[in-house]
Amino acid sequence: MQSISRLAMIGRRCTSAACFLAIALGVANVGATESQKIGFVNAVSVLDRAPQAAVALAGLEKEFKPRDNELLELRDQIRVREAALEKNSLVMAASEIQIRQREINGLQRRLKRLKEEAREDYNFRRNEELAKLQRLVREVIIDIASEGGYVIVLEQAVYVDKSIDLTDKVLERMKQR
Repeated sequence: MQSISRLAMIGRRCTSAACFLAIALGVANVGATESQKIGFVNAVSVLDRAPQAAVALAGLEKEFKPRDNELLELRDQIRVREAALEKNSLVMAASEIQIRQREINGLQRRLKRLKEEAREDYNFRRNEELAKLQRLVREVIIDIASEGGYVIVLEQAVYVDKSIDLTDKVLERMKQR
C-alpha cells in the first residue's frame, strides 16, 4: 500500500517537474524567437466574480426553495410536538408519552434523512452548474488567447506580473455573454 502511494507521489513530482521544465524552456525560447506572448488568468477569481455565477446561484436557490420550506415545516412540526409533549406529559399516561416520543423520534429521523438528501442533491446540482461555468470560462480564455496571439495561458503561478494578467479581460468578456 505504501509503495503505491510512493509511486503516485513520485509520479506527481515527475509530472510537476516536467511541467515546470516545459514552461521554463518555453519562457527561455521567448527571448530566442520573435515575441511570444504568455498570459495568466486567475480562474478562481473569474469563477467567483462572473455574472453567470450569481445567476447560477440564484437559480439553485429558487430550485431548492420548496425543499427548504418543506424541511423548515417539518422542523417546526417537531418543535410543536416536543413542546406539547413536555407541557402535557404530567397528565398523560406513560404509554401515551412513549407513543408520542416515538412519533417525534420518527419525525426527527425523517428530517435528518431529508436534510442529507437535499444536501446531496444541492451539491450535485451546484457541481453541474460549476462545470458549465468552468467550460464557459475555458472557452472565453481560449478565444482571448487565440485573438491575442498568446502561446500559453496559465491558471496557476506563484507570482504574476500585472502585464500578463488577463483576468479582468476574461471577466469583461464574461459580462458580454
